[in-house]
Amino acid sequence: MTTKILIIGACGQIGTELTTKLRSIYGNDNVIASDIRKLNNDIVNNGIFEVVNALDYNQIEHLIEQYQITDVYLMAALLSATAEKNPAFAWDLNMNSLFHVLNLAKAGKIKKIFWPSSIAVFGPTTPRNNTPQYTIMEPTTVYGISKQTGERWCEYYHHQYGVDVRSIRYPGLISWTTEPGGGTTDYAVDIYHKAIEKGSFTSFLSEDTALPMMYMDDAIKATVSIMQADAEKIKIRSSYNLSAMSFTPKEIAEEIKKHYPNFTIDYNPDFRQKIADSWPASIDDTSAREDWGWSNDFNIENMTVEMLENLKKQK
Repeated sequence: MTTKILIIGACGQIGTELTTKLRSIYGNDNVIASDIRKLNNDIVNNGIFEVVNALDYNQIEHLIEQYQITDVYLMAALLSATAEKNPAFAWDLNMNSLFHVLNLAKAGKIKKIFWPSSIAVFGPTTPRNNTPQYTIMEPTTVYGISKQTGERWCEYYHHQYGVDVRSIRYPGLISWTTEPGGGTTDYAVDIYHKAIEKGSFTSFLSEDTALPMMYMDDAIKATVSIMQADAEKIKIRSSYNLSAMSFTPKEIAEEIKKHYPNFTIDYNPDFRQKIADSWPASIDDTSAREDWGWSNDFNIENMTVEMLENLKKQK
């Protein structure tokens, strides 16, 4: 049976690059991009695109039937910092969009679901260093609460109804193709823009705040890999820890200085500092590496080279 993919939230930070990658693998006609609004970008212009509200069950069901969708990637969500400003809507969007897709799979209308979780599921009582796959999870943000709850529902629907749902806990993601999108880790995207544009950067996190990070190419690689893996290899149906590197604002600034020696950074922590302090500093992702062969290609050095080279071409 031909794989037919629907991506909900295709114009977001991850969705943009995921759509491009999946179209390169499965063909433009087999990957349907969708989002709440129609932008003038490559995702909309270079393939099939539909406007869809992730909270509208009937709209999603209609698209699944119209295009005979087998796999859904549910990428629509309100991210950490944005969600704190509108907790009720964040809960509604992050939870009910998931229920819609899980229920469509339960009804046999789709075969496979990808749903992203996040390091936000952890909290201040979680061991911060080398955070284990199974550990204390007491998130203190709306985003984290919704993602932890979503993990429990994914696992439940798999065990109770046999729904083939797969998930990874993304760390902070760094990409040159989309602007920062309201996440606490987005300073690590903005810092590269500012290095090129101004030669200086003010960090909203303190200099020694270590957080798990990943270059977008690796995140897309992991997302495609887990969905292509044989079902019996996916032993965890809540969500897999995923890691590539951890660094602080000071460390990323030092790396940038290798390319821009006059680059300067100062620190003015805001409300996002409290969010970052509740998250792990580093992640143990042994289960993902052992179960379905995850491995990362990028570290802080080669990621910095890629970011600066690509952003310079854009400016």
